Amino acid sequence: MQIKDHILKGTRFLESPNFNERPFNTQISLIVIHSISLPPKKYNTNHIEKFFLNDLDFSLDEFYKTIKNVKVSSHILIKRTGEIIQFVPFNKRAWHAGESSYNGVDNCNDYSIGIELEGSDDDAFEDIQYENLSLLTSVLMQEYTGINKNNIIGHSDIAPGRKTDPGNLFDWDRYLKYV
Repeated sequence: MQIKDHILKGTRFLESPNFNERPFNTQISLIVIHSISLPPKKYNTNHIEKFFLNDLDFSLDEFYKTIKNVKVSSHILIKRTGEIIQFVPFNKRAWHAGESSYNGVDNCNDYSIGIELEGSDDDAFEDIQYENLSLLTSVLMQEYTGINKNNIIGHSDIAPGRKTDPGNLFDWDRYLKYV
């Protein structure tokens, strides 16, 4: 894995419109791990990609009516197959964290990279997802030196009470052991 011009080479890049510029002179210093499935607990569709591209057919599932006006994207999605898809260049602010705070600093989108894992709080993640997440994280830490193992957190850590992902079944020790 290699990053060139803030894009992960050798992976699919689908440019989401759901990003903007980071504040001037902001150092990337945080990785936020998320989980998502669309519809909930359904896997191996292209609905996450369509959602991040603002191209989801909201008539496909009743749940989609609750997210119809939401505009979000992460930098990266790691599918259950292990496929890595990038939506936003790492130097741009992806809209993944929402209202958030880490160590007293609000607006985590300003200084973080968001990585979504296809999954849910109630299902274990796939081996290939852990493998690719660990490898990707190592590459990100080499490229963005403000990131270290101490500032890799879950969405639930920056939005407690509002978010629960990646959930209790996410194995932090397994993930960080190979970073």
